[in-house]
Amino acid sequence: MAGKKQKRSEQNAVSRYFRETRGELSKVSWPTRREAIGLTQVVILVMILMGAILGSLDWVFFRFFANLLGT
Repeated sequence: MAGKKQKRSEQNAVSRYFRETRGELSKVSWPTRREAIGLTQVVILVMILMGAILGSLDWVFFRFFANLLGT
């Protein structure tokens, strides 16, 4: 008998989770298409800039240590 009660409460917990998740998603202020595209462009630009900066630093440190170690 205890097994059925536990299984039923697990099902209720899962269904409650999805119900609450759906309720929370309905409260979200979703961006417009224009905002989403603009923010995506900002993210891509920052990624490119950070990649260039980190790549440059990597190259500088590689050359520095290569000269320091004489290889």
